[in-house]
Amino acid sequence: MPIYLPVAEISIELFIPVSLGAVVGMLSGMFGVGGGFLLTPALIFNGVPPAVAVASDSAMLVGTTVSGVITHWRRGNVNLRLAIVLLVGGLTGSYLGVQIFKMMMAIGQIDIMVAILYVVMLCFVGTVMVVESAKKLLTARRQSPAPGAASAAGAGAPLALRAMFTWPAVLGHVAAPLGIGFAVGILSALMGIGGGFIMVPAMIYILGIPTRIVIGTSLLQIVFVTACTAFLQAVENRTVDALLAGLLLVGGVVGVNIGTWLGARLKAEQLRILLALLILAVGGRMAADLLLTPSAVFSVSTNLAGS
Repeated sequence: MPIYLPVAEISIELFIPVSLGAVVGMLSGMFGVGGGFLLTPALIFNGVPPAVAVASDSAMLVGTTVSGVITHWRRGNVNLRLAIVLLVGGLTGSYLGVQIFKMMMAIGQIDIMVAILYVVMLCFVGTVMVVESAKKLLTARRQSPAPGAASAAGAGAPLALRAMFTWPAVLGHVAAPLGIGFAVGILSALMGIGGGFIMVPAMIYILGIPTRIVIGTSLLQIVFVTACTAFLQAVENRTVDALLAGLLLVGGVVGVNIGTWLGARLKAEQLRILLALLILAVGGRMAADLLLTPSAVFSVSTNLAGS
């Protein structure tokens, strides 16, 4: 059944946004990512203008990530102090990102900017994660852990995390998570993403935080950053399609609970390499759309900046 999206100004089949929301919700629960890195391109592939796809994704991600945060909080996978540091940087970055977004819309370059950002970020992050995850999986197969090694590693990581993010010790370690949060906030505004596909590997590989804690904490930060971004996009650029966001959310709430259940049954290395392969697949599709000759030489698009 086709429905009309008033802000996007297109008709779309009802099952498309609902099913896309379910897939993104499942990714959110499994990997601790908002899922916008997949949802924004998918909506663009289905005819939604990039500016509307970016802004509406942010609104939808608020709802799906709240459900994921509640589940991970109950399991003790959320570090509140780390989330606060990330959030300070994230809110600052999201405001700056919306201003850049507004400027690019005014000069008519928002579509190409979104596409280029996706290709560069997805291919880079996906490649790094695949290489790192593959190395760890190969090493784990070749070497058998010494007796007691697994229990020592499991105990050491939470202790290191508590030492790093307890007051006032956090003051000496605030720069890295603050910078990560700031970068994610900018990308959230420019790309319509929660930023988890950048934040999760950054906190694992740069800060050395256990994967389970990273997933829960990442989701908590994403809730507030995407809410701020959606509000600013609606006020500053008027590109949030409430109907589209609502349909995405219906599927997303169901998907996030399925994803959380699946994520609890996979090993950390398996989670990382699955996420990396998915990121590379989406980045490859975006790159193909940029490089291949379009089917139509001319196209007509709506200038949303002046609406």
